Amino acid sequence: MIAGLIGSIHRVEQDAVLVNVHGVLYRVFATGRVVSTASEQIGEREFFTHQVVREDAQLLYGFLTPADLQWFQTLISVNGVGPRMALAVLTRFSADELLSVIANEQIDLLVTVPGVGKRTASRMILDLRGKLPENLETPVSLAGLGNPDALEALQALGYSFAEARSALGHVKLADDATVEDHIVAALRELGGD
Repeated sequence: MIAGLIGSIHRVEQDAVLVNVHGVLYRVFATGRVVSTASEQIGEREFFTHQVVREDAQLLYGFLTPADLQWFQTLISVNGVGPRMALAVLTRFSADELLSVIANEQIDLLVTVPGVGKRTASRMILDLRGKLPENLETPVSLAGLGNPDALEALQALGYSFAEARSALGHVKLADDATVEDHIVAALRELGGD
């Protein structure tokens, strides 16, 4: 299996980039975000890839970060979500945004992805909710937040999931700190104090 490529962008297609690796061109299907900025990329780039081998084709799906690759692999594990739909989801949402959408069960946002209906969105949330966030690498995982109750309290105060998670990720407290200690420290972080 091809786990990754390091090469330069040779050409950009509608839904893929051609990556030149020592004179061999690989077609790498990618998100709209990657495709739209690919022509601006100069020099060598590393692509983290997922290879799909079918009877009639061998396809590479490429991402610029391991987190995006892991999201892709997690999404295609959901029944009814194939590689193309997973790319569409990752085109619509960044890894952080998708984490927030799943954690907050925002079906109304998932259905804004072309090809995703309410049934598929509900299935995605149901299947992925149990996998978040301990088993999914993200820039700031909940594992280091000290107390998940503090996250919920901050959200109850009106902060978004991403804002609360980011603030708690910057808080450094002793292991025996209370929920209240985490909330107060996070509020200071959010307030810029």
